[in-house]
Formats: sequence, C-alpha cells, structure tokens
Amino acid sequence: MDPYRYRPSSAHNAPFWTSKAFGTLGGMDPYRYRPSSAHNAPFWTSNQGAPVWNNNSSLTVGERDPVLLEDYHLVEKLAQFDRERIPERVVHARGTVAKGFFEVTHDISHLTCADFLRAPGVQTPVIVRFSTVIHERGSPETLRDPRGFAVKFYTTEGNFDLVGNNIPVFFIRDGIKFPDVIHALKPNPKTHIQEAWRIMDFFSHVPESCHMFTFLFDDWGIPSDFRHIEGFGVHTFKFINREGKETYCKFHWKPTCGLKFLLDEEAVIVGGTNHSHATKDLYDAIASGNYPEWKLCIQTMDPADEDRFDFDPLDDTKIWPENLFPLQPVGRMVLNSNIDNFFNENEQLAFCPGVIVPGIYYTDDKMFQTRVFSYSDTQRHRLGPNYLLLPVNAPKCSHHNNHHDGFMNFMHRDEEVC
Repeated sequence: MDPYRYRPSSAHNAPFWTSKAFGTLGGMDPYRYRPSSAHNAPFWTSNQGAPVWNNNSSLTVGERDPVLLEDYHLVEKLAQFDRERIPERVVHARGTVAKGFFEVTHDISHLTCADFLRAPGVQTPVIVRFSTVIHERGSPETLRDPRGFAVKFYTTEGNFDLVGNNIPVFFIRDGIKFPDVIHALKPNPKTHIQEAWRIMDFFSHVPESCHMFTFLFDDWGIPSDFRHIEGFGVHTFKFINREGKETYCKFHWKPTCGLKFLLDEEAVIVGGTNHSHATKDLYDAIASGNYPEWKLCIQTMDPADEDRFDFDPLDDTKIWPENLFPLQPVGRMVLNSNIDNFFNENEQLAFCPGVIVPGIYYTDDKMFQTRVFSYSDTQRHRLGPNYLLLPVNAPKCSHHNNHHDGFMNFMHRDEEVC
C-alpha cells in the first residue's frame, strides 16, 4: 500500500459519498508538485519557489554596511529556523520509529469482524513508535522508565492505534490521577532534578501502583534496546463479531528474539557511550536486513464471566493469569523499513487509543476511557486541529467526512454538497 497514495483530496472520497474530480488550471496541475523532496529543483529556491542566487551572504547597503530588511530570503530563512521546534510530548517525548507490516497467521474471525483480522495471510502496513516515558526528547535511553510500544495499523477500514507499554499494567486505574502521577515522576519543579523522595511521597498514597513498581524496579525497568522488549495493550478491549457477540480481550506482543535487559552498572556504561543506543540499534538492525519481529497474541474472556474472579478484569493495574486465560496466537509484525525523516514521521506521528476500527471497541476501564480523550487533545495542541491530514497520520484508505477548514488545512475539496 502506497502511504502517499491518498493525499488529502476530495478526489479520493469514499465510494459511499459523492464527489467531483478536480481539473487543471491554465494547463498546469496545481497539485503535481506537492511538497516533497522528490520534486527538488536543481537549484536553490525560497519557500515560494523563487530562485535564490546567494545563500551565503546577506543583502547589505554596501560591503561593510548594515543588512537590509528587504532581504526577503534572509528574513524567511531566519523566521523558518526560529519556528522549527514544536511542543514536545508531555510524556513519551523521547522515541524512535520504524515501519513494516502485520500479517494474520491464525483465524480469529469468530471473535471479531475487523477486516484486517479477517483471515490468515492478510497483511496490513504499520508504523511503530518505541519510547521512554518521563524524560525529555534528548534524554538517555538507558534510564529506568517504562517503554512505550505504540502501533498504528493502516487498515482498509481506517487506522487502528494500539497504544501500550512494555509492562502489562499501569500505575493507576482512574485517569483523573494521571497528571498527578506524571508530575510526581517528572523532575522537581524547583531544581529540575528527578528525586526518588517525591515519587515515593506521592505513590505511598496510591497502593494500586505497587504492581507496576514490581516491574519497574525489576530488570524490566531498563531494557537493553527496543528489539528485545514485549508490548502490551494494557487495557481490556472488546472484540465484536459479525453476529454482534462481544468478547473481552487483551493484546500481547512477543519478540521472536527474546527479552534482554541492562543492569544498573551496564546502563551507566551504555548510556555514557551513546545516549541514543536503542535508536541506533533498531536503525542498524533494519538497515542490515535483520528485521525485528513480534508475535501478536491475545487473551480472551466472556463478559458474562466478568464477576467470577477475585480481580476486576477491567482494572489496568491487574493482569489476567495465563493459566486461566492462555495466550492465543493471532499474527506477526515485521519491521522492515526505517523512516525517511525523523520530524515528519516521528515528531509529527500521533497516536490515540480512541482510534479504532469496526470489530474492536473500548470497555469501561476508566483509565482507557480517559486516554481516549487525552491523547487526541494533546495532538491538537502540539500539531494543530488538522494533524490527521499529515501523511503519517492520515488513513491510507479512501475516506470522507464533513470536517472543514481550521489552521493549516491543505485538503483539496471541490464538492459543493457535503
């Protein structure tokens, strides 16, 4: 599937809505040269496309005289540079991305009507972001911290975001505490130093966090790299089949190359040698053809059995015992392509647990329901209201809705009736 085939345009409207095809203007197709390095001119230009004769010297009154404000290229160059940075993520700021595919290996069509899971052999393009959680965009990848494991499936029915971590549980079960959790884990607002006493002072009042800490302070807290970690959906999801029957499920990613971790002493050496070691490891592995692979497994439960156990199946601070709910294989994910541009496909990549497809739905997990709102809200703050028009976030199937205008809306629309 060509991820750039369906650039935002009403020319790609879904077949169940009407539209008209766009024409040309004065013999020139105004959409032929959409912004892409594939259309680079053989000479330097301004952002407006005009030739730039000198990119090394400012325009001045004389050889030793003041710079002129009319030097448009200088002003444009500096203004663009001054605005290169966008707000970093409040959490998961430090991350790396790779692309690949997901392939169904086992039939679960009796559980869900999701089209990308319809039969063995079906492949779906994916983009995956691995991340640390608490620290800044340039922080070391050897810090003791949960690792984010977020997968965007570009399915034929729209995108599906499976946004999880490398640990199967979370600190809290109610999203109203989430800002407080992160503030406790972030550096001291006075000194900007992360301090254990602040963390423990807060979590001493949050007993459900103990389960998460048993993972965080075990080997799991410092994975050796991103290729050797598991991934978990954390929350309980619903599968819905064609008959409307619902089944609770949990998602598990199992790396085929096994798990590896770093001891504290090893982390100091590795992080001191290369603070981007996990990013480099993933990039080099893919570039050399050593493609990392994960198996997707699920646990399932009949909602009618929800009250039969001594734990709440919808509580994200609990796991489902595998002796009661064995893992069932579903498919495999292979990452076989590095991204083309870090900013476009990492910094502007946006996930949200609320992004689902027919056949998969939310449950009454309070933390899950809070994330459904919060993630899209933060993306609108970071990237703007039309962040879903960006190629990395846009669906790769035909789509059509009545959402109009807003900042930086570059979708071509020529229909007169919505």
